[in-house]
Amino acid sequence: MSNRLTASVLIRAEGDTGRSAPAAFGSGAMIGALGGLIGLGGAEFRLPLLIGAFRFAALQAVILNKAMSLIVVASALPFRAAAVPFASVAAHWLIIVNLLAGSLLGAWFGASWATRLASHTLYRTIAVLLVMIAVVLLIGHDTAASGTMLTGAPQMAAGVVAGLVIGIVAALLGVAGGELLIPTLILLFGADIKLAGSLSLRGELTDHAGWFGPL
Repeated sequence: MSNRLTASVLIRAEGDTGRSAPAAFGSGAMIGALGGLIGLGGAEFRLPLLIGAFRFAALQAVILNKAMSLIVVASALPFRAAAVPFASVAAHWLIIVNLLAGSLLGAWFGASWATRLASHTLYRTIAVLLVMIAVVLLIGHDTAASGTMLTGAPQMAAGVVAGLVIGIVAALLGVAGGELLIPTLILLFGADIKLAGSLSLRGELTDHAGWFGPL
């Protein structure tokens, strides 16, 4: 995607600043509070607002959502260091690399598709994926580690496939992907819920580089 699209998004956002600043601040505060309650960055709630309330086109909303997700993820990781030290996250680098092997590729493909899809198709895709994520949040809110589902090569292969799917979904919605990464880390790799949250943030931070590549 050319730089003109990214520039047009920034120009549009700058032009709307005076008119929508109070609404943006208020909705951002509510999204932050809601996201904090369930342990996510809030991108899933932010995207419908960008499209519905602030009238951004689907692709513009996805780009802005992803950019804001990057800021949220980058800020959250050091704040979580008190609960989960960086040393604990670094000790599980193999898990991060395993998931990134698929999610970086998925982020690249997902971003490429998002820029090529017709606007009405992207709107429908976003709607379907948001419903799917709502279902995941509904049935997976009490997920707890009970050992790894797989080990060895099968686990690595499943990690790559899971990362690929998560990367595509996250790229199409402009979200960080924690709502899918955390259950995967817990169920597939047996990670503790707090560790899974920090590992997810570390993976999401790297994923953003893959997403912005096609833009």
